[in-house]
Amino acid sequence: MLYLCATPIGNLEDMTYRAVRVLSEVSVIAAEDTRHTRKLLSHFEIHTRLVSYHEHNKVTRGPEIIERLLTGEDVAVVSDAGLPGISDPGSDLVQLAIEAGIQVVPLPGANAALSALVSSGLDTTMFTFIGFLPKNKKKRRELLTSFAANPYTMVFYESPHRIKQTLTELSGAFGERPAVAARELTKKFEEFIRGSLETLAVHFAENDPRGEFTLIVGGQTCDEDLELQEADGEQLTLEEAVIRLMETGVAKKEAIKTIALKRGLSKREVYQATLE
Repeated sequence: MLYLCATPIGNLEDMTYRAVRVLSEVSVIAAEDTRHTRKLLSHFEIHTRLVSYHEHNKVTRGPEIIERLLTGEDVAVVSDAGLPGISDPGSDLVQLAIEAGIQVVPLPGANAALSALVSSGLDTTMFTFIGFLPKNKKKRRELLTSFAANPYTMVFYESPHRIKQTLTELSGAFGERPAVAARELTKKFEEFIRGSLETLAVHFAENDPRGEFTLIVGGQTCDEDLELQEADGEQLTLEEAVIRLMETGVAKKEAIKTIALKRGLSKREVYQATLE
């Protein structure tokens, strides 16, 4: 059998009893980063043999793992964190296994995308998982443009080094949308920054981003107010602009800060206008 074994995304207590048992019993564990996985195995006193399986060796290592399975060995696949097959080459190995008639068994567990989504406060009825954006600027732009009219909540993964740029590009492609940045999920400094794409951009302009991020972004709504805000924002009064932003779920304080930045005014000026 080929086991797809979820591993903790931060907190080691999220490892399941079943995962510990299976990792102890299989013949070999195929790991994205053997050094990282060895620390996890050591914590749970698991001594199973490790082999590397990642994006750069999947073409040669994949068939080798399939050969092991065909000779009767059980193999577990793990990524550095979360579910293998999500934003890593585990999905390629699954396809090879299915083609070879090998049984594929999922071992559910921690997942950053779903953990962030259910805690975001945004619509979870239907959602679109996008993960990491392409590194090529043109491909990123084309992908974001294709999702501009997507009505469902969207889930992105991003590193702390690119989060500012990504928020700028998301704002450019989608306009003003409710958004949540979840960082360091399940870890000591877990944090949810809720607001909009613009207020998140302001937040990270003032606070250095740290840790790995999961971004949750609202889908395109039928509400024409959002489109009017994007098209006619500069024609609105300060009070109207703040109200429009608050209607997307942004707190008043953050809305005032965002409008002040956008109009080149002080926060006090915008605050006084809303009082009037």
